[in-house]
Amino acid sequence: MESVRVTTTTSGRTAISRTVRPGCIGVRLPAVMTRRTHAQLADAHVATLDMAAVRRQMTRLRRWFREHGRDLPWRRTRDPYHVLVSELMLQQTQVSRVIDYYERWLQRFPTLHDVARARPKQVREAWEGLGYYARVRNLQLLARAVSPNGEPNHALPSEPEALRALPGIGAYTAGAVASFAYEKRAPLVDTNVARVLLRLYAPEHSPKSGIGQRVAWALAEAVMPRTGKAAWTHNQAIMELGALVCTARVARCEACPLRRGCATGGDRRSMGGAKGTAKKS
Repeated sequence: MESVRVTTTTSGRTAISRTVRPGCIGVRLPAVMTRRTHAQLADAHVATLDMAAVRRQMTRLRRWFREHGRDLPWRRTRDPYHVLVSELMLQQTQVSRVIDYYERWLQRFPTLHDVARARPKQVREAWEGLGYYARVRNLQLLARAVSPNGEPNHALPSEPEALRALPGIGAYTAGAVASFAYEKRAPLVDTNVARVLLRLYAPEHSPKSGIGQRVAWALAEAVMPRTGKAAWTHNQAIMELGALVCTARVARCEACPLRRGCATGGDRRSMGGAKGTAKKS
């Protein structure tokens, strides 16, 4: 069994001592910790990780992705505008639907400046059928801010903080553009990433809760590889795992490269649960 003792030092820092059962990379923190601030709790979760084991685990994940990752058109480019279009389209929309829209959009609007100078009706018509039309309105606002006079696609900032200052860009999209276009060491958390990380290391938290999101972002930062090029593969891989294996409805633990050391998968084995049955997180 694992145990954790949490104390607070005179400086206000959270100190943690732990005893971990064999094979467990992270530990569940006691319920009393939920009374602390979200930031403290997130930091506490990171402090319990066995980082050497995490690095081995993430190496297995990247190897799995190279063998099983889907060949998607936006994974073949480092053009920041193309990456941005794909990320906006993929919000709340299935990959299979996005592929055709993505390719048609880039044929009609090859550059960010083409979006900037188009009439709003034209960009809306090209987006018709994808829904959530605030996405395309914000894309044109962004294009007009970044490329009003024909500036190239790489006029898009490369740092997440600068990207977040643009219309319609949240924390996830900023991290995605920085990582996938510029190969920056930038964490990102969408629903797939949050689900995977919380099932792996903190299954007591729901990805739909505020504290669950804070913990997921802290974990995403902690498990990132050291270099940006490896981080590109890492971020793609963890999203792909959530889309194909560790899904919301069914967790296919028998096919998961991260099963060894997973807190949720370990619980299923110890409880005698059926393989592939998703545990609510």
